[in-house]
Amino acid sequence: MFSRWKSKQEEKHAVVSLNIAAPVSGQAVPLSEVPDETFAGGHMGKGIAIEPTEGKLTAPFDGTIAHVVKSNHALILEHASGLQLLMHIGIDTVSLKGNGFISHIASGDEVKAGQTLIEFDLEMIRSAGYRTITPVIVTGSGEDLPEVDCHYGAVSVGQSSILTVALQQ
Repeated sequence: MFSRWKSKQEEKHAVVSLNIAAPVSGQAVPLSEVPDETFAGGHMGKGIAIEPTEGKLTAPFDGTIAHVVKSNHALILEHASGLQLLMHIGIDTVSLKGNGFISHIASGDEVKAGQTLIEFDLEMIRSAGYRTITPVIVTGSGEDLPEVDCHYGAVSVGQSSILTVALQQ
């Protein structure tokens, strides 16, 4: 018996799935439920939103912090595969200018799954009149965007899979 050798072209298009764990505990809902057209319309990419029950955002996988927004309400985490995940705490929370957010990371940091990235004060955000719903989005556009399956319902940080992403290898 002999095995079939894959050509370089076939190897190039192998698909691997990446399961992305919940970065916050709460209720996972479709992006269409986010009260912001940029997110709800999928203009930032495909993903899910979580209505958080606690104010702690953690790394859903090992990766590198590609960018932290100056006001600490959002960041982009990059996986070794090149996939980038945008995590945006709340809607219009940039207006808080960082009040209520404590970042434990900086751009370029290597992080491990489960590591605390940002702590945020849910009550302070709500009392300031902002929604705490947190979009979690696989960024990209057009043909670059991988296939993304979303998993809705109650989620626990680090334990529940919220997204399954098909990566081209």
